[in-house]
Amino acid sequence: MTGNEKSPKVWSGNEIREAFLRFFESKGHRRVRSSSLVPHGDPTLLFTNAGMNQFKDVFLGLEKRDYNRATTAQKCVRAGGKHNDLENVGFTKRHHTFFEMLGNFSFGDYFKKEAIAYAWELVTSPEWFGIAKDKLYVTVFGGAEVSGSHLGVDEEAKGFWLEQKVPADRIVAIPGLKENFWAMGDTGPCGPCSEIHYDMGPAASDLGHGTTAPECKFPCDCGRFVEIWNLVFMQYNRDPSGALTPLPKPCVDTGMGLERTAAVLQGVISNYDTDLFVPLMKRAAELCGVDFAREEKLEEGKGGAASLRVIADHARATTFLITDGVLPSNEGRGYVLRKIMRRAIRHGRLLGATKPFLAETVNTVRDLMGDAYPELRESTAARVPEIVLAEEERFARTLNFGLSKLDSIIAKYTGSFQGDYQPHLPSTPLPLLGVEAFKLLDTYGLPLDFTRDAARDAGVPFGEADEADFEKAMQEQRTRARASWKGGAKEAANPAYAKLAETFKTEPDFYCATRTKDCRIEAIITKNGSIKELKAGESGEVVLDRTVIYAESGGQVADTGAFYDNSESQELAEVKGAFYPVAGLIAHKVVAKETLRVGDRVAVVADAGRHARIIRNHTGTHLVHAALRNILGTHVKQSGSLNAPERLRFDFSHFAHVDAEELRDIEQQVNDEIRLNSQIETTVTSLEEALASGALAFFGDKYPESNVRVVTIPDLRSPRGFYSKELCGGTHVTRAGDIGVLKIVSEESVAAGVRRIEAVTGIGALEHCQQQAQTLRQLASQLNVGEDAVLAQVEKLSQTAKQLEKELETQKRKGALGQLDELAARVQVVKGIRVIAAEVQNVDREGLRQLVDSLRQKLGSGVVALGMPDNGKVTLIAGVTKDLTAKVHAGKLVGALAEKLGGKGGGRPDLAEAGGKDTAGLRTALQSVPSLIEALL
Repeated sequence: MTGNEKSPKVWSGNEIREAFLRFFESKGHRRVRSSSLVPHGDPTLLFTNAGMNQFKDVFLGLEKRDYNRATTAQKCVRAGGKHNDLENVGFTKRHHTFFEMLGNFSFGDYFKKEAIAYAWELVTSPEWFGIAKDKLYVTVFGGAEVSGSHLGVDEEAKGFWLEQKVPADRIVAIPGLKENFWAMGDTGPCGPCSEIHYDMGPAASDLGHGTTAPECKFPCDCGRFVEIWNLVFMQYNRDPSGALTPLPKPCVDTGMGLERTAAVLQGVISNYDTDLFVPLMKRAAELCGVDFAREEKLEEGKGGAASLRVIADHARATTFLITDGVLPSNEGRGYVLRKIMRRAIRHGRLLGATKPFLAETVNTVRDLMGDAYPELRESTAARVPEIVLAEEERFARTLNFGLSKLDSIIAKYTGSFQGDYQPHLPSTPLPLLGVEAFKLLDTYGLPLDFTRDAARDAGVPFGEADEADFEKAMQEQRTRARASWKGGAKEAANPAYAKLAETFKTEPDFYCATRTKDCRIEAIITKNGSIKELKAGESGEVVLDRTVIYAESGGQVADTGAFYDNSESQELAEVKGAFYPVAGLIAHKVVAKETLRVGDRVAVVADAGRHARIIRNHTGTHLVHAALRNILGTHVKQSGSLNAPERLRFDFSHFAHVDAEELRDIEQQVNDEIRLNSQIETTVTSLEEALASGALAFFGDKYPESNVRVVTIPDLRSPRGFYSKELCGGTHVTRAGDIGVLKIVSEESVAAGVRRIEAVTGIGALEHCQQQAQTLRQLASQLNVGEDAVLAQVEKLSQTAKQLEKELETQKRKGALGQLDELAARVQVVKGIRVIAAEVQNVDREGLRQLVDSLRQKLGSGVVALGMPDNGKVTLIAGVTKDLTAKVHAGKLVGALAEKLGGKGGGRPDLAEAGGKDTAGLRTALQSVPSLIEALL
């Protein structure tokens, strides 16, 4: 017995997830789907790492939804940035990169009493999870000093636990802000926590408490007592000074770890022994050609269960991250994904895998979790195994290169320990091996174990100092990663806007007009807060009861325009833009030309010409998106967009360059749809109905559950009846033909796996074509040919230029060889070895090589070192005849020479090249060649 008694019912992970959601639905909660692992519009997060992330703006007062109770099963990743569990994954019972967080949320509805009652019922009721009460403990906030004032024990929460018949000796107050107090950031909503812990029994203790050491008691953190649910009670707002004030509407945010709860309900100690992981571990063992039962008995990552755990966990993270649009790369989220994938691949190698396996493992993830997360089975996810396989093959090549790099590094150290010549000046110490080991890991994915073993086999010490240097470099890298993603804490809404939003919303008239009258000024806000009037010349933000000025959102820039009196005879303010300070409110950025007062009535006029350009580009973006999916494949997903007056920009996921023929087809298809001149249809419906109708949503964007706008471009030629159908809150043309024409002007890569198209429409397309035509006319005039003959003339001139360059190179090489006798006459003798060291002018790199070869032949036995200035830099080549390579190594010689000129290089014992930066020091450096050679003899 482990002390972890099984519940009467054996729950599967899928059943636990579904039961949790059903329970809270029965308590009046809205079931909300998981948000993407890529946080939408939140620069403070690398990945979604908690259930509350998608509700952050609701808690901050920036957004209001049509429900005040919610429940979710949220997919989360903690790897990279502040929350980084990567190095522990596989070697502990409960560390993961990818995990699921079950949660229930109250937005100003119920609070501690109900939250505690719900939690206790779900966990202990025989009708639900039925966990034995004598295995459970709860904690409450135990008090702390906050900004000079004392916050006491959360007696209120303790009282509600007592009402649930939890024994007083099983309710423990934990003091301090670290464990049982939660804050969204340095400022904003915060409050005490209350946690439910499960007693796994003595066998779960990592310190042997109760087996090899005296038994411990709760709340010992030896691993025996496992937190399964955290209830956060947001009841304060923390201001910049750190002072806490009660929130007018306290909220609840809870998180229950699915993996931990599954371990409890399935009667196992480790999360990895649950049905969430075992099928994946068995599949990994099969693919790596090992026996699962045997490997379970082996540990420490040396071809045992630890490696199988790593693969199982990382396969889950890989599958979900790529499905949500993250692609392996060398920066940001893609860099973290690449580290996760390569760690899994490395552990497969430790198990003996000789061919790719991770791509197959992600298929098993899809099979296991596709019912709970349908996006895993969507057409856009079909290329996930292909992407993983490509990364596996790329890493195999990188790893092989890393191993060769390791060999050269070890050789350098071996030379220094044996007293051989090293390519560093005597005063320059060798780089520390620990730092080199980190570079090999960070750049090539070469594990520290590989470097340790290679050093040991070569007799090179890798001691405590090297280990410390490695850890220091790792820590610096973590710090850089955190710094690059720390963003800025999201602030709560300006109190003036938050209060206004409680009773009022701006009516958007921009979908049907560009001018309107009799709009009431509801509020005027400046950096100093709400004011009653704005004087001429002053800047501020104005909220109206309705407006025709589109507020920037969804990639579409804001309209500009003006406020007038209702007769439109006097301009009252210039409108420079608009934005949403909180959901439902539009704030106009204005510069007053006359005094504006709260309660005034104004006419609002948007710049109609600018607005028309913007909406042409926005509808054009929808057409481009549809054409990309039709021609390149349904894996194409939007990664960002800009709809501005002068152009449209569309970023999308794709794994290869879009060639000229594909671009031509995309452009042609879009313009075919424009000429069809279909009436654009806009409907407002529920999210569920919109998705069921075939509307394209961008997983990761936030949509309301109801009242979503669906923009459709019909096409009766399509089996679906439409060419494009997307969820979109932007403004669009009335008919597709209003766009006029769309012209693609560029296609490029902006990140690994992300391409960008820029295009122009309407008058912008005409201006672009006119500019191109003008350029063609000027070029034809310069070439003195007709416009239709420009290409042929350019090709002719190109061939002539290439021929002239070839002839020039030939003349340079002849000139170089003409210097042969002169250079041979400069021979010096160093301890019986003939040496030529000289600067050469007016020759290319190939000519310099030929000159070195010719001089070696002429010497018969000797050393040649030549250098030349080359476009502001220095090129060096050293050659040694075969009979002398045992004494003088050309690579080491040229490396030492290059260091004198601020460069580096190396090569074979008989021929080597290097580069330098200091052209002024070339002659002096070459004069040192005899002394460098003399030191070797």
